[in-house]
Amino acid sequence: MQQCELLGLPRSSYYYEPAPESAENLRLMRLIDEQYLTTPFFGSRRMADHLEREGHTVNRKRVQRLMRTMGLEGLFPGRKTTIPAPEHKVYPYLLRGLTIDRPDQVWCNDITYVPVRQGYLYLVAVMDWYSRHVLAWRLSNTLESTFCIEAVTAALARGRPEIFNTDQGSQFTSEAFTSLLTEHRVAVSMDGRGRAMDNVFIERLWRSVKYEDIYLKDYTNGADVNEGLTQWFDLYTYRRPHQGLNSRTPFEVYHNIPSA
Repeated sequence: MQQCELLGLPRSSYYYEPAPESAENLRLMRLIDEQYLTTPFFGSRRMADHLEREGHTVNRKRVQRLMRTMGLEGLFPGRKTTIPAPEHKVYPYLLRGLTIDRPDQVWCNDITYVPVRQGYLYLVAVMDWYSRHVLAWRLSNTLESTFCIEAVTAALARGRPEIFNTDQGSQFTSEAFTSLLTEHRVAVSMDGRGRAMDNVFIERLWRSVKYEDIYLKDYTNGADVNEGLTQWFDLYTYRRPHQGLNSRTPFEVYHNIPSA
């Protein structure tokens, strides 16, 4: 869009309106999202049972539809994933038995649901597995592959991994997405169903960004989310030491900079 070009923004960052749902469905989706962070093994049946026990009148069919809209699926028999497309090629899993001991050895990415007051958005991030450095992220009000491709394109402008690991969601198995990686001589790896721990670090990222920013700030619209997340990712990547990284920041570990 011309407005995006003038502002220097990717098209997926230009928001008309958040995706629409009724106020009651948005309330239930927020509850589902919060519970899912704690119990990602809940499928629609167990999630519906949980909501009923908490006093919310909802049937499984409704929970199924809302979880599908949010891109959520219980870890068993498979991990959370976007819906695969049968016509897309699925690449083999390359991380089995692999010791990940350096930056740019393996990158990974994932999509999560972002609630806002009048609707919801989707957030995708590209992360270096070894350092936890978030190399790029994008927001969108649809689950089309465009914003995922934009995030990977931005990350590849900064470096190139040996392996790029994703789930088998249709965004990541699309020809446009996988060809971008293969053109940069990156080996594509895709999680098999049931591999719940493959993206453990990016799952922790979602938990942190939601409890530390999204849930606290209760954003009104996409522009507010974009501004707030820009500040949060700056803190996460460049300024906050991580205990799991020996009190260094992801930026310091990624660039092999000693902590101060």
